[in-house]
Amino acid sequence: MRILIYNWRDLAHPKAGGAEVYTDQIARHWVAAGHDVTLFCSAVDGKSERETVDGGYQVVRRGGPHGVYGEARKYWEREARGHFDLVIDEVNTRPFGCPRWVTEVPVIALIHQVAREIWFHETLWPIAMVGRYWLEPHWLAPYRDIPTVTLSESSRQSLRNYGLRNVAVVPVGFDPLAITEPLPTKEPTPTFVFVGRLAWNKRPHDAIEAFSFARNEMPNARLWVIGTGPMEQKLRERATPGVEFLGWVDEKDKLNRIARSHALLVTSVREGWGLVVTEAASAGTLSIGYNVPGLRDSIAASGGILVNPQPNDLGSTLIAKLPALLAGAHRVAPGGVTSWAQVATSVLANAPAFDPTEGQIRSAT
Repeated sequence: MRILIYNWRDLAHPKAGGAEVYTDQIARHWVAAGHDVTLFCSAVDGKSERETVDGGYQVVRRGGPHGVYGEARKYWEREARGHFDLVIDEVNTRPFGCPRWVTEVPVIALIHQVAREIWFHETLWPIAMVGRYWLEPHWLAPYRDIPTVTLSESSRQSLRNYGLRNVAVVPVGFDPLAITEPLPTKEPTPTFVFVGRLAWNKRPHDAIEAFSFARNEMPNARLWVIGTGPMEQKLRERATPGVEFLGWVDEKDKLNRIARSHALLVTSVREGWGLVVTEAASAGTLSIGYNVPGLRDSIAASGGILVNPQPNDLGSTLIAKLPALLAGAHRVAPGGVTSWAQVATSVLANAPAFDPTEGQIRSAT
């Protein structure tokens, strides 16, 4: 099968995140299964417009953060039409709108999460209102009956609330991590870790505030902050004693720090799933995080602790659970995930049969 994926970024993009890891993994497994895969995404400084990347799939890069959507349609109309059997429309807030102009072959929507509350954390108030109550519903309306894949039950319910009727949950992919056995010993003093982009929708300021509240009762505690982003400078300026900013670290160091910590703090506005929670569980570290869509799925599946989305509630939980954390009383293990090979298979299982002579979907395969 010839598969075309539309996504706003690829792994070479400096702002690549979990969605790009997901895209790369399923593309690799489709290639390994004998499919011909092309990823269309935005341009990246210093990278060629076309290349075949490690993993065997082709990447076509055109347009900027906003221009990529118009370039995607041009690519279909001028070059891609007639050369693909399936299109994956990967939605990161703004869809590509494939159901409006891809009429010859089936389309699957891959939606990691909706934005909803994120609008109010990432954009100014007037734009946030328009985005939350008009733009996002308007963008998603054409997907009402399009086969759609998402990562968690929380995300499926959010999509249903927007009127989408054909939504399947495909568990997140997760392969065993390269963590040295036995796992590293926990730090001798209370140590917590935050891992993520330092942006408003991840709420790193809440994690720091909760830690500062808890540190009144544990004066030797530390919080490792792993990640970079637009909030970094302000966070550094306002951080209280015990907060250590590590910036970007490589995967080995990240996993080692997580394993040595007593708990991972997760404070996002919402997630599709929250793969760092699964990573922490595989490293033997408990996640304590906000009871919000996505995190309530991943944290519950990995045996973590959910709290009300307020820094004081998170801080109070750190204080209350500290003796058990130091004693190693909590036992965690990754749950609710599957292999990337199974993810790739399950996404394709949602592809509808399409009759080009009638121009309509017949039935799901």
